[in-house]
Order: sequence, then C-alpha cells, then structure tokens
Amino acid sequence: MDTAIKLTKRKVIDIPEDIFRFLSVKAAMQGTNLKRYIESLLAKDVEDMVAGMDDGEAYRWLSKHEPDGHVKVGEKEKQDFENWLGIERK
Repeated sequence: MDTAIKLTKRKVIDIPEDIFRFLSVKAAMQGTNLKRYIESLLAKDVEDMVAGMDDGEAYRWLSKHEPDGHVKVGEKEKQDFENWLGIERK
C-alpha cells in the first residue's frame, strides 16, 4: 500500500479585523471554516501561477525567487536531481 505524506508549513499571519470578518463570511457561505478557505485561496493562487509550467521550469523559478529551504547537498546528489528534472547545466 502506498502512503502519501503531505508536508505542511505553519505560518502565523496578521489579518486586519474587517478583512477577517469578510473572509469568515465568505468561508461560511462556502460551507467551510476560515482556515480551510484561506488555504484553498492560497492553493488556487499557486495553481494559477504555475499553470502550464513544467516541473523543471517551476524548480528554476522557485530556486531563483524563493531560495528559502535550500540545503547544500553533495555534487553527485545535485547532478542526479538535475538530471531527474531534465535540467541542463551550462
């Protein structure tokens, strides 16, 4: 049996009170809670951003614009990963 593990990241954010109220109403209208509603908005935003982007292209964009979490790895592991993504070194 294959088990998929979905990693998540926790982030505390401040939302202005009036926006919080309106988002809560929208969430209730959709039959969900505010947390799930905001998570779905964020997921939709990312889906829209990467629509049509292949894995290699997404990795290149993230590496350039969101380098947080990059952990230095050995040259062989890096090369194997780039080969798996189909990235050509120049």
